Amino acid sequence: MKNSDIVKRDLDVLWHPCTQMKDHEWLPLIPVKKGEGVWLEDFDGNRYIDAISSWWVNLFGHCHPHISGAVQQQAAELEHVILAGFSHEPVVRLSEKLVQITPPGLSRCFYTDNGSSAVEVALKMSYHYWRNTGKPEKLKFITLSNSYHGETLGTLGVGDVALYKETYKPLLMEAITVPSPDAFLREPGSSWAEHAERMFAHMEAALERHAHETAAVIVEPLVQCAGTMRMYHPVYLERLREACDRHGVHLIADEIAVGFGRTGTMFACEQAGISPDFMCLSKGLTAGYLPLATVLTHDRIYQAFYDDYATLRAFLHSHSYTGNPLACAAALATLELFERDDVIARNRELAREMGEAFAHLADHPHVGEVRQTGMVLAAEMVPDKHKPEPYPWEERRGMIVYQHALKNEALMRPLGSVVYLMPPYVITPEQIRHLARVATEGIDLATRA
Repeated sequence: MKNSDIVKRDLDVLWHPCTQMKDHEWLPLIPVKKGEGVWLEDFDGNRYIDAISSWWVNLFGHCHPHISGAVQQQAAELEHVILAGFSHEPVVRLSEKLVQITPPGLSRCFYTDNGSSAVEVALKMSYHYWRNTGKPEKLKFITLSNSYHGETLGTLGVGDVALYKETYKPLLMEAITVPSPDAFLREPGSSWAEHAERMFAHMEAALERHAHETAAVIVEPLVQCAGTMRMYHPVYLERLREACDRHGVHLIADEIAVGFGRTGTMFACEQAGISPDFMCLSKGLTAGYLPLATVLTHDRIYQAFYDDYATLRAFLHSHSYTGNPLACAAALATLELFERDDVIARNRELAREMGEAFAHLADHPHVGEVRQTGMVLAAEMVPDKHKPEPYPWEERRGMIVYQHALKNEALMRPLGSVVYLMPPYVITPEQIRHLARVATEGIDLATRA
């Protein structure tokens, strides 16, 4: 079987996500036959380094024997069971482990199927908490500009990436949006920390004005991933935690993309030394094997719902595959690898390799910034190196990088004009250097005109 055979069948029946399908009149689909480690292989025998971890989910490479074995073993015992009124050992063990490794105070796990659903749960739980405690007027949410929290209606409402949100705006709740502490927009000579401190004044003003009607502030800690990998200093999270406590507002940490070692610590919130009221986890939770997400919260939230059924205070939210045993087995095996292999320490070495391999791009005449937080690195293409303004999105310059990468054994999928790496943790220094060469060549091609 060849690529062309699969592509023809695919285009007859599929509608792909985040895709203008008409593009495939000139941009070939890549049907993947198998994966191993960082490599994906198509039906024609071409190989690609998965530089973006297949939409940021893959932590330990494709077809990892430890995780595959755990899923196979679980499949022979129990594939699924309703989690209402029933339970099973993998979900209990996973919950115990997550409570142990997440920031202090997070003591309860509520499971969903994907990241967007997890954020929906956190939003609903926060509002419902205030309703149950006699403050139903607290029903608004504060969010950062350029934020992304998913593509269901509730999550779009608290997001701020126009590409995803604008079409559906008439259907969405209105959030209170404050300027992001995005360090790319800092003044010349200002440090990341100084910029974050200065930008926090906007959040403080919003809380002073709206705390009485606000349920929660929701943020992506340290990296706004879908917002073109914009990054900010942890001091902003320190200030935010203190301000939320002072104003009586919940803090929701959307760690769906940045959790599980991506930022240099197991969870991004650790770098600020804070515990949120809700932490949303997905993506790397199962290392890319199966859909699973969870919302962790603390006991004060849990107790506000704990009552006789007749009071109708229960959180009546569910998904058919909540806490799926196969997904829980994959997640447990993933966490075992973190403990067995000292992954965080190795990631710091890999992050250093990434930084060194891409450092030369800081001098590129059309790269406005090379930024990095742990295992996330981004290079932003700009028309004028001295102005923080991207190329017009209509020019699709990132597509040139994408196509060049495919011809050179790499899967890169730039966000607009931002070329980024978020690779599996099993990548080697040599493979990192290869990706740096390919990215540089792609950027040269994309910015030539």
